[in-house]
Amino acid sequence: MPDGTPVDIYTLSNANGMEARITTYGGALVSLTAPDRAGKFADVVLGMDSLDGYRRQTAYLGALIGRYGNRIGHAGFTLEGQTYQLPRNDGGNTLHGDRGDSTKGSGKPPKRPRTRGPALALAYVSQDGEEGFPGTLAAKWFIP
Repeated sequence: MPDGTPVDIYTLSNANGMEARITTYGGALVSLTAPDRAGKFADVVLGMDSLDGYRRQTAYLGALIGRYGNRIGHAGFTLEGQTYQLPRNDGGNTLHGDRGDSTKGSGKPPKRPRTRGPALALAYVSQDGEEGFPGTLAAKWFIP
């Protein structure tokens, strides 16, 4: 990353030859190889060929999203009587959490990896106020 934060790719495979490649940049599924009816393996997901490709793309290919999925109308909401304004990244709305066009400028933050045998666990802590959201949120994803 521009700030020197390392970004890694982890490869998970099974006894049948399937393989998933997951990057710590946004937790994106970079590739997934699976067999067709004839047993020929091919990559079956859309992905980019480089970290720069992921940093520039806006389609959010294969990434784990942040605090929410879908749109928040008018880029804001009211919770317990307090109104929160969010970044407008979809016309007048806010689309998905942790997008590459976030106000943080760093894009999709790397997820902290932990390996558990043949599996991968990713984690990220979204601090209070990040992208306008209240409260600190600790998220964990487990990929068997």
